[in-house]
Amino acid sequence: MREKEWGSAMLMAHDLLTANDTPGRHAPSYYAATANWQTAYPALEEARSCETCIVGGGYTGLSAALHLAERGMEVVLLEANRIGWGASGRNGGQVGSGQRVDQTVLEERHGKAHARLLWDLAEESKALVKDLISRHQIACDYTPGILHADHRKSFVEESRDYVEHLRLVYGYDHIRFIDGDEIGEQVGSPRYYGGSLDMGAGHLHPLNFALGLGRAAEAAGAKIFEDTKVTGISARGNGNGKISVATERGEIHAEHLILACNGYLGELDRTTAAHVMPINNFVVATEPFSEDEAQKIIRNNVAVADSKFVINYFRLSADRRLLFGGGENYGYRFPEDIKSFVRGPMLEIFPHLKDAAIDYGWGGTLAVTPKRMPYFARPAPNMLTATGYSGHGVAMATLGGQILAEAVAGTAGRFDAFAKLDIPAFPGGDRLRFPLLVLAMTWFSLRDRLGI
Repeated sequence: MREKEWGSAMLMAHDLLTANDTPGRHAPSYYAATANWQTAYPALEEARSCETCIVGGGYTGLSAALHLAERGMEVVLLEANRIGWGASGRNGGQVGSGQRVDQTVLEERHGKAHARLLWDLAEESKALVKDLISRHQIACDYTPGILHADHRKSFVEESRDYVEHLRLVYGYDHIRFIDGDEIGEQVGSPRYYGGSLDMGAGHLHPLNFALGLGRAAEAAGAKIFEDTKVTGISARGNGNGKISVATERGEIHAEHLILACNGYLGELDRTTAAHVMPINNFVVATEPFSEDEAQKIIRNNVAVADSKFVINYFRLSADRRLLFGGGENYGYRFPEDIKSFVRGPMLEIFPHLKDAAIDYGWGGTLAVTPKRMPYFARPAPNMLTATGYSGHGVAMATLGGQILAEAVAGTAGRFDAFAKLDIPAFPGGDRLRFPLLVLAMTWFSLRDRLGI
């Protein structure tokens, strides 16, 4: 990228809320087209006080609002667009086991005891999602099963060993190894050589899950404001010891502040911004298939995620469309033709779908960290942040919101389990961290293409 283009990209980084999307409207996704309802929360147009102010209406913020309100605390949530507008309403819908990083890697980094704690927290995150769906009757098509597919033969034995590790060390018996013969029966693609099937994981309609969390939070007493962009934060408060949160047409004075913005944080907090990097992912939805055709694509309606660095992830919708996520880019602009951009990876995996129509194509921005583990921190007194789920956020962000609520209420044990991971900032400072990330990501994606 030429120097002028770097500058343009960095300017756009300051307002990802408008770089690729129409403010106040959900992305033109299959999820938005099949949402259970449209929200109509008011915009904040006044000054008011509360115990806890939350910035961001995705899984983290909505879960924090719900769990704080259930504790009887006065909560205000501010969302610049619509709840579930960001990655929480656009993602692949996979409710995965473990952390974004394998347990064997976490054992090496943090020791077996801390790795075990992180595994247990991940198990709690899946259980929390299922409990919230059940308790609040959230209609989001939850379906069990994620198949992890190896795109190289050399990965198959590693998958076998990892399955055994999870079963023997962690007592996790919901997962089993899939050999080369069976994976061809499970997924109608010639590209995979083996993998693992995790029936303790699952998939869902991500936007409907977010909408359900919002309705539950409101019912518990949380105040939700949409179309309310935060323009500034003063951690020093306004003279009465409270944190001041300025918006375009109003202001909040709060005893506690939670930042739950993930890839759309912008420059609201420079400390948090230094530890995460926004990147873009893209998804398409095909035309609906017959039941027989759908079975030939994915036999048992499980979700699939493969072993590429630029991961392909896909599943069937409730009306038997193939929802296929593939390709990412590291500028701040989405491709002009997302459907064509994702069609290439889709046809590499499913060449027999060359004549299938693609009805929807959309993109979204997520946040990654250098270690691909979430960043939990206290950027200032009475200010908490949780972000950087690195593509593993459906369950972990939901748990993250619950953990933030606990920390605000004075119980910080689970918060500290993540804060102690000591996630580093991206190298290079404000000017260089984005170019350095692009170079690294481009190298790893090139390895995918070259088969290294």
